[in-house]
Amino acid sequence: MAKKMLIAEKRPDLFRFTMPLTALLAAMFGFVGGNMVAQPMLGMLIGALVGAAIAFVADTNLNRRTAVRWGTIAALAIAGLVFGNVGTAVSGAIIGAVLSWTAYWLATGAYGMTVPIYYTSGQTLWHNTFKFICGLIFFFLVAPLIPVMWLSFNAEDFFTFTPEMLNFQAEGYSLKHYRDFLGTDEWMVPLKNSLIIAPIATIISVTLGTLAAIGLSQSHVPGRQAIMAILISPMIVPLIISATGMFFFYAPLGNWLEATLGLSQSFVGFVKVILAHAVLGIPFVIITVTATLVGFDRSLTRAAASMGANPVTTFFQVQMPLILPGVISGGLFAFITSFDEVVVVLFVGSAQQQTLPWQMFTGLREQISPTILAAATILVIVSIMLLTTVELLRRRSERLRGLSPA
Repeated sequence: MAKKMLIAEKRPDLFRFTMPLTALLAAMFGFVGGNMVAQPMLGMLIGALVGAAIAFVADTNLNRRTAVRWGTIAALAIAGLVFGNVGTAVSGAIIGAVLSWTAYWLATGAYGMTVPIYYTSGQTLWHNTFKFICGLIFFFLVAPLIPVMWLSFNAEDFFTFTPEMLNFQAEGYSLKHYRDFLGTDEWMVPLKNSLIIAPIATIISVTLGTLAAIGLSQSHVPGRQAIMAILISPMIVPLIISATGMFFFYAPLGNWLEATLGLSQSFVGFVKVILAHAVLGIPFVIITVTATLVGFDRSLTRAAASMGANPVTTFFQVQMPLILPGVISGGLFAFITSFDEVVVVLFVGSAQQQTLPWQMFTGLREQISPTILAAATILVIVSIMLLTTVELLRRRSERLRGLSPA
């Protein structure tokens, strides 16, 4: 409360701080919009004027924040609809929400509430600049996924935003590409292969990676740093080099399994791909489990041993429940690595082990079909769900180790 009162007493100057910064952000939006009509400088000028006006209204109406923000969103949405189409109106509404929030964030001095009260102006500036840079990097990483997901609902059979899509008309959108993905063997067989290979490779990765991490966490193991470097090398070595090495290793192994044990070529192919993907997933398991073991209290295992528990019982009853979040996180990373991998499959597998990423890669080379976009959207959604699970497990692990409040 005291910090809020102090910030309220030291409100930034409107004409020397709030208005120039808001106008600068609006000019950046205007530059992007102006490029769409081949008038970038005019767009910057209009954007700067609009931003300055929004900052002035926000600074003089601090007690009417909700009304001003919704008014700004509505005004820019209407302007976009008048001078463009429905898509432009949606963009205007988003820009209005960003600019109005920024104007109030600057006008009220809220940018200083997330830093210690003893920070200097330069330290506060760097703190917020750093967050802005991180947000910008995040945007540029995520932004390319938006057109892919949007185009997956295209009603036409080509990679183009139609006027109906840009105007958000119902006839411009369709689920036909998702029906093609879910209703044809061309895509379902590769998906089935991926769902066979990835889980088995994940189980192998989790088993071997967890055992390796526990062994390498012991201080008495000789050369553990060198061993760790070798085990995580598949993450560092370029994938094309790893794939080439795996080809020369698994090809004779596959021939031996077929000739000596009489195994079918298809089964041997799956074995080779699964083992290759397991090798790629082990480093992720080792790293996540090792990070979890850093905060593990080894006196618990010694106490269990003093009570007569054997090493196997101690591991499953004492150690495993505490490191389980790290094990599951590593397993999820291993699963994603196997499910999304295409280079190693091209070298080690055959047509019978064609996975979903392989099918997408082949489709991009031979026949451009928007069904690929539907498959990519499904993969993105699955990845988001898995990464959300990883984050929840990470937070649970920190709470169990006392690194964060419950």
